[in-house]
Amino acid sequence: MPKNPPGSMQHHLRHRLNVRAKERWPQLGGVQVRFRAGFAYVAGELPGEEEPLPLCRLRFTGFLHTWGFALYLASSGKYEDNFLPTGLPVGSPEEALDCAGGLYLDDPTP
Repeated sequence: MPKNPPGSMQHHLRHRLNVRAKERWPQLGGVQVRFRAGFAYVAGELPGEEEPLPLCRLRFTGFLHTWGFALYLASSGKYEDNFLPTGLPVGSPEEALDCAGGLYLDDPTP
């Protein structure tokens, strides 16, 4: 089973995503990140909603600034490996949040 990133990397990822959410996604109250089997599951906290909104899954590559990207598909309730607007299946956590946010928060501009 793939390993999760070290605790310090987990903390750093959560911090980066929450900073980006405050900068770019004011409709989010914050971002939740949970780790399991080498993946980071990212969900947005919407004000007034009890359940967080699943956005994407990041795959730990061993590097702090490069993560694999899978988009949450509400139609199937599953995560599917996908490409970022750069055309790559890997990128920064901020790129992944912006891509998923564009889809689920009605703002297609990267």
